[in-house]
Amino acid sequence: MSDPGHSHPAHSHSAHSHRPSTPEQAARERSALGRLLLMLAPLFLATVVGIIALWPHDVSAHLQSDTAAWNAPGVTIVNGTIESVRNGSCQGTPGSTGTSTGEKCAVATVRLDQGFDAGRTTTIQFTSAVTSSGIEPGQVVRMYRSPGTQAGQNTSGSAQGTASGTYQYYEFERTTPLIVIAVVFMVVVVAVARRRGLAAIVSLVLAFVILSKFMLPALLVGSPPVLVGLVACSAIMFIVIYLTHGLSTRTTTALLGTLFGLLLSAGLGYLAARWAHLTGVTSEDDFIITATAPNLTLGSVIICGVIVAGLGVLNDVTVTQASSVWELAESSTSRRELYTRAMRIGRDHIASSVYTIAFATAGAALSTLLLLSIYNMPLGDMLRSETFSEEIVRTLVGSIGLVLSVPLTTALGAVLAWQTVHGGGAVRGPARVAEQPVARPRHGIDPADPDPDTDPDAPFRRPRD
Repeated sequence: MSDPGHSHPAHSHSAHSHRPSTPEQAARERSALGRLLLMLAPLFLATVVGIIALWPHDVSAHLQSDTAAWNAPGVTIVNGTIESVRNGSCQGTPGSTGTSTGEKCAVATVRLDQGFDAGRTTTIQFTSAVTSSGIEPGQVVRMYRSPGTQAGQNTSGSAQGTASGTYQYYEFERTTPLIVIAVVFMVVVVAVARRRGLAAIVSLVLAFVILSKFMLPALLVGSPPVLVGLVACSAIMFIVIYLTHGLSTRTTTALLGTLFGLLLSAGLGYLAARWAHLTGVTSEDDFIITATAPNLTLGSVIICGVIVAGLGVLNDVTVTQASSVWELAESSTSRRELYTRAMRIGRDHIASSVYTIAFATAGAALSTLLLLSIYNMPLGDMLRSETFSEEIVRTLVGSIGLVLSVPLTTALGAVLAWQTVHGGGAVRGPARVAEQPVARPRHGIDPADPDPDTDPDAPFRRPRD
């Protein structure tokens, strides 16, 4: 809400909030943008040099190939279509107790669609958890195939014969629903946000390319985790902010605030992970990762996770805060007032973002919460466990970086927006004139008054004298 006495100037310039309203303002904005880009140039150069220096080469040489069932020699993953389903015993099925009366397992005859045994059939046993999700003929499943002769698995024959390898259920084929959901998402975003929405989707794709082609391989080969996380996230921010929001003083201000938050989160994340002795080993999958990638330290995964986890919310806060500063610059009378008004918005945004991060973390760790509830652990022991300590450190460190980036972004934006809109100094022009009383004629007739013949409320107006 704008301050009293300044609603008219703010309202009159609302249509020009995204562009300079005068040639003088345009010149000042170009000057401010030039100074910002000079400040940003060393960070951009450091990001490019970091990507070149840390780019991973020959990742496969740093991986062990026989540490898990899926990458053992001769093991492949193939698709198959379920032809028939019948109830089966849960006794001896992995993941089932075999004693609960509520458990329902299933045995399915599956036609192999890929691989050496394509066209043949095999028998797959499903656990109670998989069966409860719904198994019907016609569904496509993915299976591990181990070479060799099947023993006691192929009881269903067909015209093409039975499979010659050993097959085990892996997961359902989900390509079609994922594509449909992704297409609906893109259509909705582009329909509502239009060009900006399309740019955001392209930015998101490029961000995941950087994560998958640079950050993850760099961690696998043993590169320093703090540098890898900073370089990858900085590159993502350069792409996302400028491609989605365009090149301007406000977006560059937001980018500087975001990079400051990233630096702070990286430093605090490294110190917190070392201080709390976070190992990164919380499940069997973590042991598999360690065995498969001996050069990877799981503690580095925690540090990069801290940097990446707060990236989206941090970007959202800084961009919104920079835009708020520029929107309020027209109706403010001093830099101090502009900063104070913008920080009122920033405090609300900080509060909502902090519990947004906390709820997102709780949702992601819901399965772990349920598991620990089953163990009936005391709350203190639960929070001190490796699993929860990682999430707590990730959430709190990311929130600290987010909170401290807001006043920096606001202060930088207040200085630049004020110089762009007003050219420096206190407002002595239209914003002050609007508060002055308007001179009126001595005889009680104002030419600006409505015509009594056309204004139905004129007889009820109070005389000016």
